[in-house]
Amino acid sequence: CDACDFGNDPAQVDYGKLYQERFRLLRKAYERSEIYKNPRFHEFVRENAFWLEDYALFMAVKNCFGGAPWNEWAEDIRLRWGFALDYYRETYYYEIEFYKYLQFIFMEQWTKLKSYANEKGIRVIGDLPIYVAFDSADAWANPQLFQFDEENLPTAVAGCPPDAFSATGQLWGNPLYRWEYHRNTDYDWWTKRMAHCYELYDVVRIDHFRGFDEYFSIPYGAETAVDGHWEKGPGIELFHTLERRLGAREVIAEDLGLMTPSVERLVKDSGYPNMKVLEFAFEPEKETGYLPHEYDKNCVVYTGTHDNDTIISWYHTLEKAQREFLLEYLDREELPEERIHWAMIQLAMMSTACLCVIPIQDYLGLGNEARMNHPSTLGCNWKWRLRKGEFTPELLKSIKKLTMRSFRMERRTAKKRQEKIERV
Repeated sequence: CDACDFGNDPAQVDYGKLYQERFRLLRKAYERSEIYKNPRFHEFVRENAFWLEDYALFMAVKNCFGGAPWNEWAEDIRLRWGFALDYYRETYYYEIEFYKYLQFIFMEQWTKLKSYANEKGIRVIGDLPIYVAFDSADAWANPQLFQFDEENLPTAVAGCPPDAFSATGQLWGNPLYRWEYHRNTDYDWWTKRMAHCYELYDVVRIDHFRGFDEYFSIPYGAETAVDGHWEKGPGIELFHTLERRLGAREVIAEDLGLMTPSVERLVKDSGYPNMKVLEFAFEPEKETGYLPHEYDKNCVVYTGTHDNDTIISWYHTLEKAQREFLLEYLDREELPEERIHWAMIQLAMMSTACLCVIPIQDYLGLGNEARMNHPSTLGCNWKWRLRKGEFTPELLKSIKKLTMRSFRMERRTAKKRQEKIERV
């Protein structure tokens, strides 16, 4: 490990260095592992063959072509001709097995971590993007699932229409689903995808939920989203099918952004809790639907998400009228800036929402330097790191006190953990 450069900033993760440097260690671990003697490895490969075989082959071939996206590979393997698949599987056998090994080790470690968390009364929420990336094993191995032409290139891609924030809209570039095919196969791929998610997580938050009602389709090759148009998605049929095939599962519907009556109806018909973000609430001139007194129980409240600024930094951006509205709502004549995050946390905790999510950065009262993500930007995103010791005993007691006062902690659980927190 000492020979690898993983970065030396304790406050930020350098994923670029981590991604490149880790393979030196991982390959050495693989070479020494004698993994073929481990029956759990062979069982893992058998049970996950429906995605693992294509994924491992995809990664091995990608390395063969210097990391190029699969649409730039040689035609025979790009289009998955039978003889080409056989050739690469045989020629790059050990490279393919290496990627299976990595997935096995990850699953072994993740399962232990999740089991430990579950034993402590902690459940894990996982995030499921509605779309896959074009340069992915999913798209390469399953072209029939997507709106591709005979050369397996997209005919249209995903994005968002122009709005007040962007005159040209957002061009995401993800391939769009061929929903008729999914419907004709009883949504088999989606069922397998969701089933696998529930092996990893206890609850799944589905991103861009409105895309299942209507999705924005942009011609492939367009430079902006200006020429896009709306098309109908699968609607409630998909979620009825998932429930029929998987049983009732816990889902959070991310329904932020452009809402229409039909999207609202889909969220309501699904029965899934939707999202409320406090940072969106305080607009004195309009009804936002995000003020806590407007919630029903079937929702999840956030002070802010990973795409939002921290509360402290957000407060600094508010105009005078917004600050006055916020103070009026809090029934305060004034509030020290260094306490604003606690006031917002308390608002969220005391709401009727069935679940309350507080970013760690807001508990710590951090500013913009700790923001997790700036949407539609590249560079300094997803880098902030929580350091050991930042959760002080005093802070832990404050969190526990508020959690109990808002009846978001079972009394028995609280009693069991009281001694541990007092000993911290």
